Amino acid sequence: MEEKIISALEQIRPYLQRDGGDVQFVEYTDDNIVKVRLEGHCKGCAFRQATINGMIAQVLQESYPEIAGVEAVD
Repeated sequence: MEEKIISALEQIRPYLQRDGGDVQFVEYTDDNIVKVRLEGHCKGCAFRQATINGMIAQVLQESYPEIAGVEAVD
C-alpha cells in the first residue's frame, strides 16, 4: 500500500511545487491513516489544512477507499 500512496503523491507533487511547496510520505498506520510532511511554502501556509483535506486526502481516498484519513506531521 505504501508504494501506491507514494505513487499517488507523485501525481499531486507538481501542483504543490508550482507554488513553492512539496509533500513527503511519512507513514501509513495500522489504522489506515496516511501521515505526510508538508514542505517549502506549504509548511507554514495558512491554507495548509485545506491542502491536506481538499487535495491530498481527496485524491488518496478516491483512489484507495480503505484510507481513513490524512494527517500532517512536522
